[in-house]
Amino acid sequence: MTNGLTYAQAGVDIDAGNALVERIKPAAKRTTRAGSMSGLGGFGALFDLKAAGYSDPILVAATDGVGTKLRIAIDTGNVDTIGIDLVAMCVNDLVCQGAEPLLFLDYFATGKLDVDQAARIIEGIALGCEQSGCALIGGETAEMPGMYHKGDFDLAGFAVGAMERGADLPAGVQSGDVLLGLASNGVHSNGYSFVRKVVELSGLGWDAACPFAEGTLGEALLAPTRLYVKQALAAIRAGGVHALAHITGGGLTENPPRVLPEGLACEIDLSAWQLPPVFRWMATQANMAQPELLKTFNCGIGMILVVAADRAEALTALLAEAGETVIPLGHVVEGEGVIYKGNLL
Repeated sequence: MTNGLTYAQAGVDIDAGNALVERIKPAAKRTTRAGSMSGLGGFGALFDLKAAGYSDPILVAATDGVGTKLRIAIDTGNVDTIGIDLVAMCVNDLVCQGAEPLLFLDYFATGKLDVDQAARIIEGIALGCEQSGCALIGGETAEMPGMYHKGDFDLAGFAVGAMERGADLPAGVQSGDVLLGLASNGVHSNGYSFVRKVVELSGLGWDAACPFAEGTLGEALLAPTRLYVKQALAAIRAGGVHALAHITGGGLTENPPRVLPEGLACEIDLSAWQLPPVFRWMATQANMAQPELLKTFNCGIGMILVVAADRAEALTALLAEAGETVIPLGHVVEGEGVIYKGNLL
């Protein structure tokens, strides 16, 4: 009598999945915070909002991925920081609502589970959670033969935060408010289909010497998205913050108007900062017009705070003390959308 077919022979290794859970438990434990109630391994994860310090909380949820930046991580084998990107894309959105990120869940899918690769990715997720003050309380690892090419994987993140009732943002945005930009550290996690096309046109490989920074081109383009959570929460709690805009897909042109009341616009002075070398290199390689650049990338500004004019100086000092490069970008004015002055290119 022949032996029956096993699940492992069909391409799914349950033992590898169990080994991964055991491997990542210490990383998840490091993210424990006030309100955490359970570890990994159950059918669900519990969180105590009262223990987290909330009396009348409103929950805020966000989900995101890191787009085709994953392709560079896979092709270079440098997967250690892509988890930071995943967390940042979710929690930087949450804080724009005025919420404190509390818990995070990840979804990791691959054709064949490589425990070492997966552990490196989830270590990055845990680091992002630590740096933004939220607990990694669970996730899903899906091994799906036939769905992904060898070595490929996909990631999605889910974050839940809270605020006290009535503390949601935007609130009180008015003409005369000051726009404070917080510097990005590169492309972050948007526009990578364009980035990959530009690199293809340049003829350079990921392991080529980077033409605009130290190290390889792949390393420079994998710089992880900055986390603005703790600094932004400190600014909100200090008073005078009317809105925040995370500069993601749509760049500086599309994101700031999302936090403005009808009839108001953001007037941004493009001469207030220098376009970082990565964007200048891509603009040159692709012969990009300035409007396209501003609508595609963050152009060096990862987050914008809309603040009361009489609080701008104090909030600038607070953010600078927290390590931020703060750029006074302009003001809220009557109008529509974003009004640009000056030039970046």
